[in-house]
Amino acid sequence: MTGRVLPYDVHGDGPGRALVLHNWFGDRSTFDPLRAHLDETTGSYAFLDCRGYGEALDAEGAYTMEEVAADALAVADDLGWDSFSVIGHSMGGKAAQLMLLDAPGRVRSLIGISPVSAAGFPLDEESRQLFAGAVDDPALRRAIIDHTTGGRHGAPWLDAAVDRSVNRSSAAAFRSYLDSWATADFHERVRDNPVPVLLVVGAHDPALGAEAMEATWLRWYPNARLEVLADAGHYPPEENPKDLARAVEAFLAA
Repeated sequence: MTGRVLPYDVHGDGPGRALVLHNWFGDRSTFDPLRAHLDETTGSYAFLDCRGYGEALDAEGAYTMEEVAADALAVADDLGWDSFSVIGHSMGGKAAQLMLLDAPGRVRSLIGISPVSAAGFPLDEESRQLFAGAVDDPALRRAIIDHTTGGRHGAPWLDAAVDRSVNRSSAAAFRSYLDSWATADFHERVRDNPVPVLLVVGAHDPALGAEAMEATWLRWYPNARLEVLADAGHYPPEENPKDLARAVEAFLAA
């Protein structure tokens, strides 16, 4: 993929421009439920696949957050967007912050959906083995998804999430992105950054919910605010897309 723009598509043709980065367990198709609720006349949303995911499944790379940020900026260049907001879900939220650091004059605002902070997500030994084991074991992927959504979803929902994760991500990318989003710590570089930030989390997310945001993002970004969705866990784009769309559009409009 060197020198090529990642696969992406644009939803809407409104003046509000935003690049959208997906989570560790899913490609850009995980935003399909959200797209159904976004006003195409007010926003232009560029949804892209990270290397090793979705239509970029076979794309080779280092599979790091730095690479995701650089690839996303290349998409913005391809679109001719001089300025834009960045929406990042989970690991996508960490890559979004690197875009801010790499192109501060272009990134107008950040929206983090259950986002990983600039400090990463420290894992104890048991958790590290669980997450690393999920690379080759779909049952462990299912356990993580079930836990981070509060055990609220039935077998069909969980099966669909696991199947998409397995079929639309490469094992190499899945494993390498884990190391990058979980361990790298650059929070001192973002401390006191004045960019407007919206954090949207699910009330049933035990990992990256309100408490985690208060300990990280809200300490480092003085213009950040938090919105908690009552009917969601770690995957608001799929669990509560209507309310997420409302929050996103209100923030971008402001």
